[in-house]
Amino acid sequence: MTSFRLDPNLDNDTLPLGRLALSRVLLMNDARYPWIILVPEKPDLTEIIDLAEGDRQQLMREIAFASEALKALFNPDKLNVGALGNRVRQLHVHILARFVSDAAWPGPVWGAGSAQPYPPHMAAVMGDRIGAALKPFGLRETA
Repeated sequence: MTSFRLDPNLDNDTLPLGRLALSRVLLMNDARYPWIILVPEKPDLTEIIDLAEGDRQQLMREIAFASEALKALFNPDKLNVGALGNRVRQLHVHILARFVSDAAWPGPVWGAGSAQPYPPHMAAVMGDRIGAALKPFGLRETA
């Protein structure tokens, strides 16, 4: 078994927010949507069923934590949660706050226009807001 390494595509498309008990927490670098990605820090995983039972339960708790944080911060019309892996096979879970007014509504965000990276000052503000909302759930800094 190899050690955990973040997929280069995820590393390139996201900004680090910290770590929960199981997962690395990333902010998708797309200012159009409040969007968190959780990546369980276990090597060689592609599917949720690849996790041990206890880790599956922890991942579900972390999905709930991230969902609660986005809901409290942004009051979205809908939360989207998905574990897709068509482009990036490494197990990761997307949690997005969606709004009736967003450009992709009611369709999926994938393929709906191009990502609009956060300006540096806004990336820091968004990261701080989401990070603070996740602190009560055990978010710690990335080492």
